[in-house]
Amino acid sequence: MIHFTDQNFAEETEKGLAVVDLYAEWCGPCRMMAPIFEEIAKSYEGKVKMGKMNVDESPQTPGKFGVTGIPTIIFLKDGKEVDRLVGFQSKEVLVQKITSLV
Repeated sequence: MIHFTDQNFAEETEKGLAVVDLYAEWCGPCRMMAPIFEEIAKSYEGKVKMGKMNVDESPQTPGKFGVTGIPTIIFLKDGKEVDRLVGFQSKEVLVQKITSLV
């Protein structure tokens, strides 16, 4: 799983499908979703770039994407946003969304 930052975001998301979980340590729903996201990331390893971005450590990228609530999961294809989910998401919803974009 990738640790996205403001510095590596453009390079890491420029090719293929990338799924970015925008979160903060203090966010309860983010902490609840973390193990689900990590489990899915393992199953898609090598097929989809999946990773997390701490909005407190890297505020520029969430600002560019107009993120106002967390957790927010942004789906990018070749560097362009194709979809997003806001709030806690179940494993089923995440897998269905990724499968539809692969």
